[in-house]
Order: sequence, then structure tokens, then C-alpha cells
Amino acid sequence: MTPLKKLATCAATWLVIGLVGGVFYREFTKAHDFTGWTQLKVVHTHSLALGFILTLIVLLLERAFTLSAHRGAFATYFWGFNLGLLLTIAMLVVHGIMQVNGSTDVSPAISGMAGLGHIGLSVGLVGLMVALFTSLPAGKNQDQLTTPQ
Repeated sequence: MTPLKKLATCAATWLVIGLVGGVFYREFTKAHDFTGWTQLKVVHTHSLALGFILTLIVLLLERAFTLSAHRGAFATYFWGFNLGLLLTIAMLVVHGIMQVNGSTDVSPAISGMAGLGHIGLSVGLVGLMVALFTSLPAGKNQDQLTTPQ
């Protein structure tokens, strides 16, 4: 599978996860007559903004700069970011379900897993920046915007 196809498939997957997360939040809280704040509320926005939209932006960057030519950095971004986001979203769902069901105690394991998800996100974003900066052209005036005369 080409990197562009991989990114497009990944974006579509995050779109589905985000939309399903929004429907789940609405229906689960309605079924339990829950009106308070829950972490289920942010599953929808996190999946769409970080998963769907950011992956579409990376797809455009891949098209423009061929980020995947830097295999190590691109793989670090792709797997670190997506697995980190998946773990983070999973912990939001687990914690949100516990909140709706009335649990006030959150296991340190859930917080620790969410922290690992955030570490994965951070590692992935560093990989993305390394791939981006090593993909930029190395011309003499690369940092200057020029207008045609």
C-alpha cells in the first residue's frame, strides 16, 4: 500500500471512530439519564481533530514533500501517533463510561495508560517534524519568500 493510500485509509478510519464516538456519547448518556460532564464528550472531537483532520494534513504534506522517503521518521510518526491516539481515545471511553455509571474513583492504571497514549502521540509528532524538516528542499534561499519580478 502506498503511503498516500495508507494515510487516506487511516484518515477514513479516524473519521468513522470519531462519528461512532459522538453517537455513542449521545446514546449512552441518554440511556443512563446522565446530564453531567463526562470524558465521553471529547472522544468525538479528539478523534476528528487529531485523527481525521491532522492525518489529512499529513497526507497533503506527504504529497508535497514525500515524508515517507525518511522511513524511520515517518514510521515513528505513523505508528507512534496512531497507536498513541488509539490508546488515549480508548482510555477516554473507559473513563467516560465509568463516570456515567457513577464511579468517582479512577484507577491509577487508567491514568497511566492515558499517559502512555500521550507519550505515543508526542513521539509520533516528533517523528513527523523530523520527517518534515529532512524533506524540505535545501536551497540557498529556502527560508525566504520571493515574489516574481
